[in-house]
Amino acid sequence: MKVVILAGGYGTRLGTLTEIIPKPLVRIGGIPIIEHIITSFRRYGFNDFIIPLGYKGNEIKQYFLNRNNELNDIKIDFERNTVETLTGSNSDIKVTLVDTGLDTKTGGRIRRLSNYLVNDRFMLTYGDGISDVNLNKLVQFHQSNQKILTLTLVKPPARFGEIQLKDEIITDFQEKSQIGSRYINGGFMIAEPELLNYIEGDNEMLEEVPMERLVALKEVAGYKHDGFWKCMDTPKDVSELQAMWVENKFYE
Repeated sequence: MKVVILAGGYGTRLGTLTEIIPKPLVRIGGIPIIEHIITSFRRYGFNDFIIPLGYKGNEIKQYFLNRNNELNDIKIDFERNTVETLTGSNSDIKVTLVDTGLDTKTGGRIRRLSNYLVNDRFMLTYGDGISDVNLNKLVQFHQSNQKILTLTLVKPPARFGEIQLKDEIITDFQEKSQIGSRYINGGFMIAEPELLNYIEGDNEMLEEVPMERLVALKEVAGYKHDGFWKCMDTPKDVSELQAMWVENKFYE
């Protein structure tokens, strides 16, 4: 099954971090976050990736063209002008890089991949989120529900602590914990090829009109995941992910 990683957005909420490089190349532990995402799929045997490009797409192309040399030990013979890869633990993947337009929305980017998906079921995620969701169980869940689209639902960490009051006395204080029952779309989706029929053009966000159409038809299933999930949306998120990496709490 092919895996689509959406990687064309501007990443404006990351501020100066994305002035030079695109969001998927922002590094955590010295490794681009898109590489961490690829690792999470490789763990379950998914190694065929399609990456729709937009903002600074050439930077992502250059990264993958040089990926083996960056991630592996290499031997350079200057006399013979040859390069030999000495380790290959990260070389068992296929990556298709597709220019889908600078300002194309998420739905439009997926629609532009129709020739590469060849009417097959595919996985879909964003280029800024990581999780320890069990992808094999996610696939089984999708197959059992027989819907066009399955979302992985997560509970995001609260941006602020929750305080509970009774008669003006604080009865509970929870500092930035996972609280409440609200789920959001955490990415890590599975889609049938029919999804493309519900996206009409470049200006449609997948998460808006196309999703509303499918929800109205009861064609969207939700797989609840209460384990690790983290989205790299702001500089603060980058710092938190980096701290997780340093403290060996980062999911790999």
